[in-house]
Amino acid sequence: MDLESVRVSPAGRRTLLKLVVDADGGAALDQIAEVSREVSVRLDASGAMGEVPYTLEVSSPGVDRPLTEPRHWRRAQGRLVSAPLAAPDEAGSGRTGASRRPPTIHGRILLAGDTSVTLDIEGDRVELDYDELGPGRVQVEFGRPGEAVGTEAGPVLNGARAGNGGSQDGH
Repeated sequence: MDLESVRVSPAGRRTLLKLVVDADGGAALDQIAEVSREVSVRLDASGAMGEVPYTLEVSSPGVDRPLTEPRHWRRAQGRLVSAPLAAPDEAGSGRTGASRRPPTIHGRILLAGDTSVTLDIEGDRVELDYDELGPGRVQVEFGRPGEAVGTEAGPVLNGARAGNGGSQDGH
């Protein structure tokens, strides 16, 4: 599993610790619960959160997570995405005035490698280096043939609901 983000913020008299984890094939609810229990035990043992009570929230990234790393693109393989083309270097272009917004591409990820992604764009196979793209976004598709119905946002598990007594009793 990969730790995608960590956010610590005040929540009244408590501190809210939000972790976002992901894995190839997606993070299963059992895996998220295991991470929540393990992190809670280690935090309680280390005293890293101090004496302030905390709430631990562990989740997987939702579809609104931007695709910024090769692993994000790889994990979205087969999905419909949109991404702005990286703005060309306008130095020396002679342009003045307001900058133009770069065009956005839309396509289905066929293959995502270490340095580039191959997209099906209107039936054409197009390979783009990641540095040619801005952050990609997965497009939500309803009723796509061959896919199981499920939630797109991924599971969210509050530490207290994962059996983490630490977030309920003031740890």
